[in-house]
Amino acid sequence: MKIMGRLELTVLFLLFSIWVAADGYDPLDPTGNITIQWDIVTWIDDYYEAVVSIYNFQQYRHVESPGWKLGWEWRGSEAIKEMIGAEATEQGDCSWFKGPLLPHCCEKMPEIVDLLPESPYHMRNANCCKGAVLSSMTQNPLQYKASFKMGIMKAPLHNDTKLIIPKNFSIGLPGYTCGSPFTVAPTKYRGDGGRRWMQSFSTWEVTCTYSQRRAFRYPTCCVSLSVFYSETIVECSRCSCGCQGVGTKCVNPGDSPPALLFPHGDEVVPPVVSCTQHMCLIRVHWHVKQNYMGYWRVKMTVTNLNFAKNYTSWNIVVQHPSLQGIVQVFNLQYRSLNPYDKTINDTGMFWGNPFYNDILLQSGEDGNIQAELLLKKDPGMFTFKDGWTFPRRLYFDGDECVIPPPDRYPRIPVHHYSTGFSLYYIF
Repeated sequence: MKIMGRLELTVLFLLFSIWVAADGYDPLDPTGNITIQWDIVTWIDDYYEAVVSIYNFQQYRHVESPGWKLGWEWRGSEAIKEMIGAEATEQGDCSWFKGPLLPHCCEKMPEIVDLLPESPYHMRNANCCKGAVLSSMTQNPLQYKASFKMGIMKAPLHNDTKLIIPKNFSIGLPGYTCGSPFTVAPTKYRGDGGRRWMQSFSTWEVTCTYSQRRAFRYPTCCVSLSVFYSETIVECSRCSCGCQGVGTKCVNPGDSPPALLFPHGDEVVPPVVSCTQHMCLIRVHWHVKQNYMGYWRVKMTVTNLNFAKNYTSWNIVVQHPSLQGIVQVFNLQYRSLNPYDKTINDTGMFWGNPFYNDILLQSGEDGNIQAELLLKKDPGMFTFKDGWTFPRRLYFDGDECVIPPPDRYPRIPVHHYSTGFSLYYIF
């Protein structure tokens, strides 16, 4: 009976883990998603104009270059007659069309990409031309939206009263899964120079959620730990992000990666990582540096071990109960995140300063960024025992990092206990 009970619990745990991974639930950003909004703004017979908007409603997970690539499947024989603010990657077969100017795209399953920032003015639309890059809501609230406008011909109707929008939406980003479109209240927007409100004929939305397990076979980052009162450095756990010889290519210390492995333009190349015991692309070192009467200090070092990529607009999310008493952050920007309750302030986001350290360079001499945190002690909870000063969770660019287990944490030297001396009062 005991064996069967343990087996049932194991099966339930595995099923729960699979469900969480498939559902894309993030405990530190439970409502985060990318939303596709499809607004019908004009409609004449079998032709309509639509404004399509992409919103990144995620607190810290951003979309970096080469960016999003929106796709869908038409339900009928529709074609995109014209488009501004974006473009289809393929025009397709438009031989059936009779007229002086062929439609923009006749593909059954078009792929739409954003325009580049230097695109001509007559091709632009509001919130377009960012190279398909979207900021997170926390880092840059003005850059989390993309939008384009298009005219659709040969649009099918349902019961001659409702337009039928496409199906099988995709966002073209690893780890994201999009649901089916659903109707919402029509979008309102200002007209006549902002003096009156207008609204679309109808509005649909599609929600896309992220799962780290869908994006990557293994984790991509790990955490190493150290503290001032111990000479022990707890390195990242062995095979945290896979093992040598399994999948990811690695370069031995002192060797240089082949030039062909480096990306050219927006080309996406497989990661090439330094050969380590953990094989992670990113390592974050958390060092408890100093202890004062009422404060304590942490040094955080982010190291890029990937030879094939610079991380633009990178960020780190840390969960630790002492973040509610953070006093100052040196060398980085910081904002508190409250995923559940505004009274619980144990999660914070750190990111680089524009034009200074907002790009984490590829592995090498300059491939690291350092910062320090000054935190206030809470007498009701602060302690150096049992690794309390180490983070509970740590994310890099929205992906959770592997933290060593508690049994590997540095221990307080025995002589501090035997003398009755408390580390809390060290100045």
